[in-house]
Amino acid sequence: MALRGVWQLQKLVVNYCDWGGSSRGIRAFMEAHLPAFKEKNPHLEVVTELVRGQHPNLKGIYTPEDILLQATRLRNSLGRKVVKLRTRHVTKRPSVQGTWTTELKM
Repeated sequence: MALRGVWQLQKLVVNYCDWGGSSRGIRAFMEAHLPAFKEKNPHLEVVTELVRGQHPNLKGIYTPEDILLQATRLRNSLGRKVVKLRTRHVTKRPSVQGTWTTELKM
């Protein structure tokens, strides 16, 4: 993502194993899609590292401004999934008389 015309991701590191089966997908990605990705993003430094006996992973190195933004978002998050409420009124024992409304005629 670009913020004020500056790309926040500075470097992308691809770790993979040349022997392990869990790296099969990342090796296919590196052969088929990574060269085109590098051409489309000349501002991004893409590094591939051979790490034997480990599962593949991607590591992104960002600018300090983006790290501060992500840290603030993590600090403000609840840490649990957001549950959408069906109604505005939540209770374990609903009223026997029904819910109150402003159009109630006496």
